[in-house]
Amino acid sequence: MNNQPIIRFEQVTKKYDREATVLDQVSFEIERGKFYTLLGPSGCGKTTILRLIAGFVEPTEGNIYFNDKLMNHIPANERQVNTVFQDYALFPHLNVFENVAFGLRIKKLSKAAIREKVLEALRFVNLAGYENREIKEMSGGQRQRVAIARAIVNEPEVILLDEPLSALDLKLRTEMQYELRELQRRLGITFIFVTHDQEEALAMSDEIFVLDNGKIQQSGTPTDIYDEPINRFVADFIGESNIIKGTMVRDFVVHFADKEFECVDQGLNDNETIDVVIRPEDLEITSVEKGKLQVRVDSQLFRGVHYEICCYDQEGNEWLVHSTKKATVDSEIGLYFEPEAIHVMRLGETEEEFDRRLEAYDEVSHAD
Repeated sequence: MNNQPIIRFEQVTKKYDREATVLDQVSFEIERGKFYTLLGPSGCGKTTILRLIAGFVEPTEGNIYFNDKLMNHIPANERQVNTVFQDYALFPHLNVFENVAFGLRIKKLSKAAIREKVLEALRFVNLAGYENREIKEMSGGQRQRVAIARAIVNEPEVILLDEPLSALDLKLRTEMQYELRELQRRLGITFIFVTHDQEEALAMSDEIFVLDNGKIQQSGTPTDIYDEPINRFVADFIGESNIIKGTMVRDFVVHFADKEFECVDQGLNDNETIDVVIRPEDLEITSVEKGKLQVRVDSQLFRGVHYEICCYDQEGNEWLVHSTKKATVDSEIGLYFEPEAIHVMRLGETEEEFDRRLEAYDEVSHAD
C-alpha cells in the first residue's frame, strides 16, 4: 500500500458568518487506501470536515491539499471525491440503472461505456440483476448499496460517507458495517466515514479521528484509542470507562480510591494529579478478601453477553463492572485488576505531548 498522504489539512479553521468557530486550526493527513472514521458528538465538526474535503464549503483559514495540490478554491465537480449522503439522495423517478448512471451521463460517456461501468458497479455492491428495479421497491440496505454504486462508478480517489447507516435498523446496520468494510478492501480506495456511533467506528476503521468542540482530541487505530485514551472525553466517548481522580506517586505506582496500586505508567512527575481509567471488562469479581478494591453492589442489569453491575467503594467512587458472573444487589464484593488494566491520563496533555511520552516508554522498554 502506498502510504503517501492523499489529503492534508494544515491549520484549517471554519467559521460560518457570525457563528462560533466550527473547526479550530485542525491539522491531519489521510493516507491512500485506508478506512478512516471521523467520530464525535453532534456539532463537533466532523461533517464540516467532510464538506471541506468535498468542496461544498471553503476554509476560513488554513490550507487543504489533495495529492499535494492546494484545493481551497477548487469547485466540488473538479475534485476526485464522491459523497454518500445520510439520506442517500437517490432520484425516486429514476430506476436503479439510471441512478447509478447519472454522473456518467453528465460526463457524456458513450451508451456502451455507461452500461459496462454501471453493471460492473452493481456487481461490486451485490445488486447484479437489479438495474431495472424502481427505487421505491428497494429496502433501506439496497438503497444504500445503490448510493455506493453511484459513488464508485465515477472511479473517485476518495469516497465520503456521511452517517449512511443511521437510518437502518440494528441488524441491517451491523450487516452493512461488514459489507462496507469489505467493499473498501476490494476497491482499495480511501473511505472517510462520519459517525457518532463509537462501536461502529471501532468495528470498521483503520484509523479514527475523535473530535470535540471543533478540535481533534485524538487520532489513531481503534485499539490505540480504546486502550490509551488521551483525556476524559475520549475515554468516556469511546466505550464505557471508570474514570477516577488519582495521584501518580512515582513511576509504576499510582494512588486512587485511598490506596496505592502498581501500574505500568512512567515518565510523569512524582505526586502529579492525574485521571485513572479502568475499563469495566477489566474488573474481575472476586471475594472481598482477594479484591484490590472492596465495593458494595448498587444495581445490576443483564445485557445478554454480560451483566452490567454498578458498585460504590468506601470513598464514594462509582465502579461499573462488565462480568459474566452474577452479583447480588446490596452485597459486598471484591474487584481485582491487573496493573496493565490501569491507564493513567495526564491532565491537559496534548496529543503531541502524549505521543512523545509513549515514544519515551518504548525507548526505555527497548533499552531494558
